Amino acid sequence: MTQFNDLNARLLVDLLRDRIKPQKSLGQHFLVDEKIILRSIEIAREFEKPITPQSHILEIGPGPGSLTLELLRTSARLTALEIDDETISHLKRVFPNLDDRFVLNKQDALIGNWPSDFTHLISNLPYQISSPVLEKIQNHHLINPISIIILLVQDEFAERMAMKRYDTRGPLGMSLWLDFDVYLDRKVPSNCFSPAPGVNSRLVTLLPTVRNKLSTVNRKLFRIIVKHCFSNRRRKIRTLLSKPPKRLNRVKGWHKEKWNNTILNVFSRTVDNLPEDWPNLRPEDLEPEHWVILTNTISTN
Repeated sequence: MTQFNDLNARLLVDLLRDRIKPQKSLGQHFLVDEKIILRSIEIAREFEKPITPQSHILEIGPGPGSLTLELLRTSARLTALEIDDETISHLKRVFPNLDDRFVLNKQDALIGNWPSDFTHLISNLPYQISSPVLEKIQNHHLINPISIIILLVQDEFAERMAMKRYDTRGPLGMSLWLDFDVYLDRKVPSNCFSPAPGVNSRLVTLLPTVRNKLSTVNRKLFRIIVKHCFSNRRRKIRTLLSKPPKRLNRVKGWHKEKWNNTILNVFSRTVDNLPEDWPNLRPEDLEPEHWVILTNTISTN
């Protein structure tokens, strides 16, 4: 788009920083490395989910518009959610007269509805809302499927999303596994941002997948069990499950007495497709599929 020829990531960041002092509370660390920005668009193409003029992208927290600029250059429709008034004013100044394909909403991304028809979610997420945004992504995807999600998040957080090592397994990655395959991409040093955060970041891709074995799993119970067990990950699963999880009564039909009776029954018999000595293992020793089997065993006893 020719009207954007005079813009680049560094200029956009400088223009915004002339007007505001970045707030840590809003996660305002602005990406200035254009290679990383362009990589987000390359990833979509590499996973055969290219951005076209027919695509509709959702961006959360556009900030100065560094990523927004490149997304608009694809000619796709773009909806951006931003909470900061001065940042919104800045974005309206630098991207004027795009009402036909750029919608800028003043909205907390964690509150209210998202557009139902977006195909791509591409964002440099503020670190402090990464977990709740992922939960909202999953809830949205169940009703309105998303083609691909490409995020820039804190490096350690990305590792927990992908669970490539035993020590990164936990509730975050187990929950995402229900709906997505998670792929780690480039690490992004802190000097790629202005102001520089105290940690490195990483690009990560969520590609939707269908796991037939999940057709009967109680998702709420699954998440409660996994969170309960990983809260004391060095203990054995037998010890952990012997105590009812917190918030168990949020699952319809469940209470402490039912849990205690059910767990006694589960421990007293062999559970097919679980490791033979699974009660004496630690949470990180079980694969995601094992947690599904365990949840189904508990819910059907």
